[in-house]
Amino acid sequence: MPGRSQDRVLVDAPPYPLDVVRNLLDGAGVDVDAPPRPWSGDDVVGLLIDRPVTEADFARLPALRVVATNSIGVDHIDVAAAQRRQIWVCNVPDYCIDEVADTTIALLLALLRGTVVLDRSVRDGIWSDHAAGALPRVAGTRLGLVGFGRIGRAVARRALALDFEVWATDPLVSPSAMAESGVHAASLDDLLRSCTVLTLHLALTPQTRGLIGRRELALMPPGSFLVNAARGPLVDQAALLAALEGGHLAGAALDVLEVEPPTADRPAPQHPRLIVTPHAAWYSPQAELEVYRRACLCVRAVIEGRTPADAVSLPGAKNSA
Repeated sequence: MPGRSQDRVLVDAPPYPLDVVRNLLDGAGVDVDAPPRPWSGDDVVGLLIDRPVTEADFARLPALRVVATNSIGVDHIDVAAAQRRQIWVCNVPDYCIDEVADTTIALLLALLRGTVVLDRSVRDGIWSDHAAGALPRVAGTRLGLVGFGRIGRAVARRALALDFEVWATDPLVSPSAMAESGVHAASLDDLLRSCTVLTLHLALTPQTRGLIGRRELALMPPGSFLVNAARGPLVDQAALLAALEGGHLAGAALDVLEVEPPTADRPAPQHPRLIVTPHAAWYSPQAELEVYRRACLCVRAVIEGRTPADAVSLPGAKNSA
């Protein structure tokens, strides 16, 4: 049933556009507000968030029924605490598949063909087609995908069209399913040892945090490349910089960092063969409109007593997804 008139939905604005949120929740019987954090109140039934939400936040919001995030990942939400408190947690799992896949390929090609290094060299007054060193041929390059979900599969399709040889590792996907997509299944260690380019396409969990560290980077062939447009803490940033500085890696591209945005204490990493972009792989005007719309509709569904379209925590279930 619709929420009471005094019920509120609180919003991280920015990035959520308040006018869009209010329009999408019009008629649901809630007020939309964007107060500064920390949030509290026994009249708050929904959250639209971009930043972390913890159990302490939930404790200050005893009437809370739903949290929706404008992202695929939910590592910034204490899902287990939400489950205990019978709170829906919703994400938008498929709003930017094409954008992230396209960006991954763009970064991959920029590394292999030296695009950014060559541009920087020209700006520094150097005119040399060898300024970026040896530039590998794309066709036949072996690409390893860590994760073969929606984005990993989209990257594979694009890479196969460019004549990459594609390998993948994912404990949730069978080798036969990968083979049907034209992809060779491998264990993580075999993939690391065999592929000269590595791209990451998996969620951040306690098990995947720091998945690519000093040991894993050392397994990669000398002169390899790495692209991460998934979650920053999947990669040990210090180990990555050491591998670049020592010359074991020929280049890397990061759309995500361990700390976002960078701070004075944790600045953006720098290296001549490192490309860093500001967590922009998801972005297109179409994706931006879709992610806010879908998150709002999940909140509206719960307020109106319906099941939201996208949920990772279901009240009443034994385990969260």
